[in-house]
Amino acid sequence: MIAAQDTKADFHQEGHSQFSDTDLEDLEGRNAKPAKGKRGKKTPIQKTKASELRGQGRVNGHHQENGMENLSLFEIVKLGKSATQSVVDDWIESYKMDRDTALLELINFFIHCSGCKGAVSSEMFSHMQNSEIIRKMTEEFDEDSGDYPLAMAGPLWKKFKQNLCEFIMVLVRQCQYSIIYDEYMMDTLISLLTGLSDSQVRAFRHTSTLAAMKLMTALVNVALNLSINMDNTQRQYETERNKSIGKRANERLELLLQKRKELQENQDEIENMMNAIFKGVFIHRYRDVIAEIRVVCIEEIGMWMKLYSDAFLNDSYLKYVGWTMYDKQGEVRLKCLTALQGLYYSRELNSRLELFTSRFKDRIVSMTLDKECDVAVQAIKLLTLVLQSSEEILTAEDCESVYHLVYSAHRPVAVAAGEFLYKKLFSHHGPDDEGRPRRGRQCLNANLIRTTVLFFLESELHEHGAYLVDSLWDCASELLKDWESMISLLLDEPYPGEEALTDAQEAALVEIMLCAVRQTCECHPPIGRSSGRRVLTAKEKKTQLDDRTKITETFAVALPLLLAKYSVDPEKVTNLLQFPQYFDLEIYTTGRLEKHLDALLRQVRDVVEKHTETDVLEACSMTFHALCNDEFTIYNRVDIVRSQMIDEQIDKFHRLLEDFLQEGEEPDEDDAYRVLSTLKRITAFHNAHDLTKWDLFTSNYKLLNAGLQNGDMPEQIVAHALQCTHYVILWHLAKVSEGTTNKDHLVLLRRQVRAFCLMCQSYLNSISTAVKEQAFTILCDALLIFSYQIVSSGRENLEPLVFSPDASLQNELINFILDRVFVEQDEDSSTDDEASKIEALHRRRNLLAAFCKLIIYNVVEMKIAADVFKQYMRYYNDYGDIIKETMSKARQIDKIQCAKTLILSLQQLFNEMLSDLGCNFDRSTSAFCGIKELARRFSLTFGLDQLKTREAIAMLHKDGIEFAFKERSPQGEGGPPLNLAFLDILSEFSSKLLRQDKKTVHLYLERFMTFQMALQRDDCWLPLISYRNSLQMGTDDDTLSVISGMSRSSTRSRKSRSTNASKRKLPEDESSCSSSDVSAWVGRIQAAPHTPMMMSSPHIVSTVLREPKKPRPEQGYMGVYSMSNEAQQQPLQQQNLQQPQQHMDYNSQVAWMMAQKQQQDRANLQYGKMRGHTQHTIRRGSGLMEDDEEPIVEDVMMSSEERLDDLNEGMDFDTMDIDLPPSKNRRERSELKPDYFDPSSIMDDSVLNVSMF
Repeated sequence: MIAAQDTKADFHQEGHSQFSDTDLEDLEGRNAKPAKGKRGKKTPIQKTKASELRGQGRVNGHHQENGMENLSLFEIVKLGKSATQSVVDDWIESYKMDRDTALLELINFFIHCSGCKGAVSSEMFSHMQNSEIIRKMTEEFDEDSGDYPLAMAGPLWKKFKQNLCEFIMVLVRQCQYSIIYDEYMMDTLISLLTGLSDSQVRAFRHTSTLAAMKLMTALVNVALNLSINMDNTQRQYETERNKSIGKRANERLELLLQKRKELQENQDEIENMMNAIFKGVFIHRYRDVIAEIRVVCIEEIGMWMKLYSDAFLNDSYLKYVGWTMYDKQGEVRLKCLTALQGLYYSRELNSRLELFTSRFKDRIVSMTLDKECDVAVQAIKLLTLVLQSSEEILTAEDCESVYHLVYSAHRPVAVAAGEFLYKKLFSHHGPDDEGRPRRGRQCLNANLIRTTVLFFLESELHEHGAYLVDSLWDCASELLKDWESMISLLLDEPYPGEEALTDAQEAALVEIMLCAVRQTCECHPPIGRSSGRRVLTAKEKKTQLDDRTKITETFAVALPLLLAKYSVDPEKVTNLLQFPQYFDLEIYTTGRLEKHLDALLRQVRDVVEKHTETDVLEACSMTFHALCNDEFTIYNRVDIVRSQMIDEQIDKFHRLLEDFLQEGEEPDEDDAYRVLSTLKRITAFHNAHDLTKWDLFTSNYKLLNAGLQNGDMPEQIVAHALQCTHYVILWHLAKVSEGTTNKDHLVLLRRQVRAFCLMCQSYLNSISTAVKEQAFTILCDALLIFSYQIVSSGRENLEPLVFSPDASLQNELINFILDRVFVEQDEDSSTDDEASKIEALHRRRNLLAAFCKLIIYNVVEMKIAADVFKQYMRYYNDYGDIIKETMSKARQIDKIQCAKTLILSLQQLFNEMLSDLGCNFDRSTSAFCGIKELARRFSLTFGLDQLKTREAIAMLHKDGIEFAFKERSPQGEGGPPLNLAFLDILSEFSSKLLRQDKKTVHLYLERFMTFQMALQRDDCWLPLISYRNSLQMGTDDDTLSVISGMSRSSTRSRKSRSTNASKRKLPEDESSCSSSDVSAWVGRIQAAPHTPMMMSSPHIVSTVLREPKKPRPEQGYMGVYSMSNEAQQQPLQQQNLQQPQQHMDYNSQVAWMMAQKQQQDRANLQYGKMRGHTQHTIRRGSGLMEDDEEPIVEDVMMSSEERLDDLNEGMDFDTMDIDLPPSKNRRERSELKPDYFDPSSIMDDSVLNVSMF
């Protein structure tokens, strides 16, 4: 910032009055424009006066107040402590004193707002063009961070953006009467912002575009004021001219003509400014590559069309908004819709939007299905405004595309669609509607309710009344709460000429009525539309209580009548029986409605006798459960009726069962039906009511036992008997848990649990699929309930009830899952249509979830889960989420055991593949690739924290290595082991090993290898080579090369290894898989002697201009150079001091043979590398050659690209392909290349080629 001269001079009042006129004070010459001409230079006297005026009490043109001394204009606006009006007035006063200095300050303000640290000096401002200034500022830009004020987060910078916009608006408003017409300030400012908006630096482009658009908006306001003044002046002129000659004032006419001429000139100049900004900035930036810049442009053009519709609301400007509705970014599309909403909201502007609406209507309709829910909401709201302006614009197809969105799971979308539906169907009232009664069958709401029912029935895509009610709740809650009209439509007879409701319409109305009652009492959306229940305000709670009271008073009288009318209709009865759950039961007593309660109880008993459907019976059970509340005085009345009804049903069941199981007689279908009907009623009531005093376990067990012995028991009877027995045990457990029973009850329950579990296990082999699935589900629930966790939370007295499944039961459970769950849909012959297939899949998912709960709660052994985990990829679409969650929970229980289970599942798949394809299979087959892909997926589930999973991954590799070498070669001695290809699968987990653990696993692998294995290079041995390489990547140890073994990283590795080995103790039992044992196993392997023959293949390094370095004595020797026999024997002699002679001779032979073999194979490749490395050394100098190494990666099959990256990271060598200079700052870099900035560090690459989208 170039500060003004701080001249110490006295401030005279006379001089102050000479410059005190603000730009707003234009009393006589309002809107007068100064004379046009060239920029004149100030005389020395004028400059001295200006500096004297600025010197007293002002720094940088601003008052010294509120601790704002020596602050730039940017800092003042950023802090926001001073009023924007006073800041602008101070700048205007400074501009009147010295416009060059003030304008320079304003230019630097915008430069600093962009985040640039540089400043425009007075010399640059005087002698350089705008393009040169921008280029200079670009060089000064700080590229270390991509942040700039408009892109920074936090309240300070959010406030800064508001202050910046306000400053520009106030600046133009304060200068609107003279300064903006001086052909200096605005021309310079517009030229600067246009140049900055064309910069490739995102910060400049974004900031200048925002400033230019706000400047344009401010000019639009000025133009609007000028237009209003011109109209007023023209009207005054016409009035004065129409006067008679005697009363006409010619001088006034001349003044009005002169004023109108000046206003017209100002208007033309403002339009020129706006045209320059629009063509220079908006035309290019509305399709900028940065979404934020496009948002700014669309937001402001919407303001222009709304503020100054006469000039901007035409197709020439509307087309830009229409085109941008196809933007790829949701925020830009959203801004287009909000801009259009401001236009369609005004009825005066609708007539000008007809062409635009016809052209882009289809696009707006399609945006209701936008992937961004916020965009879809605004699109629906915009269509609602279009609908209000003209109903003929939207066709029936357009409306139907919005109608079905009332069933959307996203509540804002559904609510917006509900408002559209309400405006379209319910908001029209004809002249005949005014005379309708307010309540009853012929009221207006009754007609609207009919319309709602018809719409609900015609919605073929959905059948969820709760979602429809919730969508209409915000705009039509009064309609949905008109219970009297709904009841009247159901109970009253139709009037003459009125069409009665059909059966389907009555069922739909009952469902809508129930959903409205539920929404009123619960005050939250249905399941699937809200993340949680919000806290109600005091007003909402009061409204909820009042509505609940009204519901009780209304339906307590009407519900018995409705049940009596529809008692034979299961669907209607099921919905009607749910109303008492929302009653305020105190109203029955306070409102003296006991007779209606008795009528309701009679109707419920009749329903129980008439129906055998499970849904109806469960609804009756829940009705009695809601009414049997001992907190209210009606409890005794309801309890008596309930006890009488249950007594009758149980006595009837015992009689029928005795006849049904009588020996020597064949039960007919009627007897079976009566037993099933009674059992259904008892089971439904036992779910919500305690019936333990009737001892139903003995009867049900006798029935189930007879079914096992005879085998001809109807499947429905068995299924309900199993369910009823399960309820008996659960209610008995509830009583025992309360501690109100003695020890005999505990012993009895223990016997019942074991007998029942054995019964369910027996029914797993039933012929009926429904019986098997019911027995499996109940058995899983029982095993989970009576697991060891039953004694938690201080319930140790229940320990005798713990029941753990034995091995045979666990095998039966997993076999059931494999037979019934993991099947293809085509194999399930019972499913024909799509709905049945979805229902069958849902049923199978429930079965799998029931079994997986036994795994994650440690009821069954975790290794059983291997049969489930191995199906992860094959059935990923159907059960992938369940299996993945099971793996996650199992890992939380025991990481090591979970890892052993995962590797076991892979081993099982591998064995199955061997049995199908044979031992000579091709590793490119789909079966092997599928197992390898499954291993990769398993590896991803371990996450990124290798420390947490260290021991589990180590144990996984240990089991995998043992499995790979478990079976001998079918080809005899010298051939690869049968399971050697499993190492290729195991290599998928190598990336999860820590660096030091890779060495340990590699050493453990050496124990299983022989001398011949290390020399093999055939294709059948590639899995071993690949796995060894995966363990050596990134280790930085002595297995890479002799030279790398002497590096510092190798030294650190050896120190870490020796330290860890000294801290660990060798375990006594190697078969244990606990966490401590795994740590001990890792330590034991690291402490074991290193076997040189199992090291990686030798790497060739450059030998130009240097002698080979000697390996350290403690390192195993690998022959990598052409050395003499003495040189080869020297490290071996040193190792003889530590190892037995026999072992050392064997290793030396191996090392020599491997070195000779690989040296011969790579002679040509080494020659090329040496030659290239020599040229590189000559180019870079001999100083760098001392530390250069160039290992050659062994040409073997790699299991993944990720390992190649790890290998490159593990090798310490300089590249020979690219020779980059050291990093330079901005000024130094300008000397290297002609470009004056690096766009890749500031903005997206695609901004260089700015396209539409």
